Amino acid sequence: MEQTQGKVAVVTGAGSGMGLGMARAFASAGMKLVLADVDVDALDRVVTELRDGGAEAVGLRADVSQLDQVEALGRAATENFGALHVAANNAGIGIPTSTAKMKLDDWRWIIDVDLWGVIYGVHVFLPLIEESGEEGHITATSSMAGLIAAGVMGAYNVAKHGVVAMMATLERDLRARHSNVHASVLCPGPINTDIGRNSAQLRPRAQGQPPRDPATRGAETGKVAASIEAALASGMDPDEVGRLVLDSIRKDRFWILTHPHWTRALQKQLDAMNDDGRLTRA
Repeated sequence: MEQTQGKVAVVTGAGSGMGLGMARAFASAGMKLVLADVDVDALDRVVTELRDGGAEAVGLRADVSQLDQVEALGRAATENFGALHVAANNAGIGIPTSTAKMKLDDWRWIIDVDLWGVIYGVHVFLPLIEESGEEGHITATSSMAGLIAAGVMGAYNVAKHGVVAMMATLERDLRARHSNVHASVLCPGPINTDIGRNSAQLRPRAQGQPPRDPATRGAETGKVAASIEAALASGMDPDEVGRLVLDSIRKDRFWILTHPHWTRALQKQLDAMNDDGRLTRA
């Protein structure tokens, strides 16, 4: 999809982090934007920033775990700009918790947002993109956790593996029927975002409560949470991720990897299948 000027894009989770990076990159490429987030204040700031920079953008509060709210994003694209060409299903959450101790409500919440949010996005946005009759692209944000199942991230790993499987299947299906749309999956490593803090605040049973101190989460979980937060703090700039996604859309690349050297850990897990059969530490 080489031509981006004047094309219409939807970005979920656009209020901060990688979604904001994508919104900025798409705006710089001349796209018209429908931006979504559950944080209305953050979303309003982003829309104002991009409009002040000359972009055409509208913002809509949307919880991607709710089909009707994702459908509203599709309508916003066609009603405001007449079509849809690009969809970035990016919104996501994650709470480090021991798999054995994770509450069923947390399993449902994480999978509803991280996996069902993408399922709903493909269900709603793909037909609209194909109806444009022009080249289009649909991408989804997974993670290296969608390729390597690290400890204490059970629900997140399950959801992100599902996103990789879904988008890989979708791309093959699109090619088989000669669609005008390509698919891709973003598998980022450490990115300097506030996903940990935002997830803790959005967690349904933590609404209105101050974020928990990592030290109170149990020894194993607290250690992993602190490690993740430290890695994110020194991670890649989200704006760089946005530019990488834009470049991949233009070149119709399926795999979007921010830290390609991390695939060595994946290779170790594959090698274990033909070795002693034991999982190695990622």
